[in-house]
Amino acid sequence: KKLACHAGVAPFEHSSGSSVRGKTRVNHHARKSLKTLLHMAAMSALQVKGELQDYYQRKVADGKNKMLVINALRNKLIHRVYAVVKRGKKYDKTYALPLA
Repeated sequence: KKLACHAGVAPFEHSSGSSVRGKTRVNHHARKSLKTLLHMAAMSALQVKGELQDYYQRKVADGKNKMLVINALRNKLIHRVYAVVKRGKKYDKTYALPLA
């Protein structure tokens, strides 16, 4: 979660006490170079048939904003990269978390 926040892809709601104001937004004080690399990786993942492309098409068909879904893909990529680094093993999609 800290890496996602550092990269500027973790959404936060603007709240004060029990009231929530507006939609969730990402932090604009992020490391722009990392966010750019993640964006390019997400766009590349959309061009390849697979679970990320299926996830994108399903969410857009449900009426979600395209950039919101791309941001979710960036977040998913960060979580997968972190899992690979933490485990110290190659990425195996059979052990990947299901896309919700």
